[in-house]
Amino acid sequence: MAEISSNFLYAAFILYLAATFIFGGSIRDSRRDKKDRTFRKWSQTAIAVTLAGFASQAAYFVTRWMASGHAPVSNLFEFTTFFGMMLVLAFIILYFIYKTAILGLFTLPVALLLIAYASMFPRDITPLIPALKSQWLYIHVTTAALGQAILAISFIAGVLYLIKTADHAKPSKKTFWLEFVMFVMVATIGFIIITTVFRAAGYEAEFKWIDKKGAEAQMVYDLPALIGPNKGELLTEGKLHPLFNVPPIFSGRKLNTVVWSIFAGLVLYGLARVILRKSLSRTLQPLTKKLNLDLTDEIGYRSVTIGFPVFTLGALIFAMIWAQAAWTRFWGWDPKEVWALVTWLFYAAYLHLRLSRGWHGEKSAWLAVIGFAIIMFNLIFVNLVIAGLHSYA
Repeated sequence: MAEISSNFLYAAFILYLAATFIFGGSIRDSRRDKKDRTFRKWSQTAIAVTLAGFASQAAYFVTRWMASGHAPVSNLFEFTTFFGMMLVLAFIILYFIYKTAILGLFTLPVALLLIAYASMFPRDITPLIPALKSQWLYIHVTTAALGQAILAISFIAGVLYLIKTADHAKPSKKTFWLEFVMFVMVATIGFIIITTVFRAAGYEAEFKWIDKKGAEAQMVYDLPALIGPNKGELLTEGKLHPLFNVPPIFSGRKLNTVVWSIFAGLVLYGLARVILRKSLSRTLQPLTKKLNLDLTDEIGYRSVTIGFPVFTLGALIFAMIWAQAAWTRFWGWDPKEVWALVTWLFYAAYLHLRLSRGWHGEKSAWLAVIGFAIIMFNLIFVNLVIAGLHSYA
């Protein structure tokens, strides 16, 4: 059953990739000929392939649930793939409302990156730890992921708006930060590549270290150790010794992964700039030539108005109820709890600024980009680097 589940996920990945190219074809044809129905046919084909991909990923979710006996959202691989599936679902709903093909051209690659990113983590089906054996696991995690996925659509709309309106004639803060967003996407690809290469090579380095409770433990690195664990001692001969060790509040192995991702991203980004001879955002700008800015702004705003209450229920209200049941307190200032609150406060500020201060257009787009950056910081950095009660993820 586990193998069948993996095949469904692989099929979904292929279908999403195919749909991305078809959405690209629809944009090309819409420029060339507006009189016939070519654009509409390409878009209909693309959304049909997207629906097939979503059905395949839903089948992955169901079959993995059957194989494990619990909802597959209990570790970083399972949660991130579910997050990607909810992102596609949010896009499908908004596509049928607004019929905007370019939204698919930019949303599906983000979903592909999420699935590929998730696949770099252990995919073994393991029993739930005691803290997760609760019906609130399904309620809290799935609702929080859905809320974040809907909010992520506002990020896609924001990036489209900013790419469309960017003036690349001269360098500015706007073009710099827009290009930084492009770099983060490239760094994610770099992480996937570098992890795949060392995993294929069978790289492993074992360390003896001291955890935050003062107990001696062992840790295995899958990437060369630039950063070692607290009081780490390399046990595997012939492997790279770390440049320095980190205190026990951080996970040395996971922080090492983040550093490698940034390094690989810099290399890939540099190569892309050399080949393209211009910034990535400028390269993508022609795709937004026919973009309706008012409609894009509305999509971003509607995504927040729908995603914010869903996120509030899942990440705060349901989370606090579960925390009371599991740990006998509603709030404990755990890093994951803190960043969920930061995310909620930010989107509350977004709605306040939009409704009372009239922050539409470019300002609203930048807020959507920053909000998604907070979500990804919570997903990647807080999960990977900072130790807490949610470290099981």
